[in-house]
Amino acid sequence: MQRARQSSESIELAVFLALSGGMMDAYSYLARGKVFANAQTGNMLLLGVNLADGNWGRAINYALPVLFFAGGIALAHLFKLRFHGTRLHWRQLSLLAEIALLCVVALMPPELDLLANSITSFACGIQVQSFRKLHGRAFATTMCIGNLRSGTQDLVTYLHTHERDRLEGACLYYGVIVCFVIGAIIGARLIGAFGLHAILASPALLAVACLVMFVDREKRRRLSALSW
Repeated sequence: MQRARQSSESIELAVFLALSGGMMDAYSYLARGKVFANAQTGNMLLLGVNLADGNWGRAINYALPVLFFAGGIALAHLFKLRFHGTRLHWRQLSLLAEIALLCVVALMPPELDLLANSITSFACGIQVQSFRKLHGRAFATTMCIGNLRSGTQDLVTYLHTHERDRLEGACLYYGVIVCFVIGAIIGARLIGAFGLHAILASPALLAVACLVMFVDREKRRRLSALSW
């Protein structure tokens, strides 16, 4: 298996990001009016259904999160172009922006559910654009369908060729999915206990992820090689 060349591709980081991703989707769906923060395909489907029924006001509840999600992707890419090579890594800047946005969402009353969901989707867009590799493999921490496809492909390939690398890849993808589901479970429980403030668990996890990124994996690898 191709190992992580930098902390942004590490398993440790993927775990915290996936847990947060599951929490955000559970939060927006359960606490903010059954709108998805991450699953924009679901939002587009519900947008179409409501447009077909003439529910224009409800359709906006699904249209804006989609647009904000795209805006988050655009901002993360702008960070990459503008701050690439700076002392503070652009991915860390993305995480800090995401943390700030989710803290703002926690303060919003129910009357602002539409704006809260849109901002949460914006944060999700930042995350999906900023973290796209796990041990050199394309993956996502805010949605599961791509991971499910890749993991299943690797598993079937392993059963056919018995290449250990494929089995390890399948385990990585399925592991991220499990973390996402666990995040959704924890999020659902926190909502029952803390209501709209439950989203604060996500920025807490992202703060840990930001700290993980300070680890210089290349330096550790060089030191390990020298020790041999």
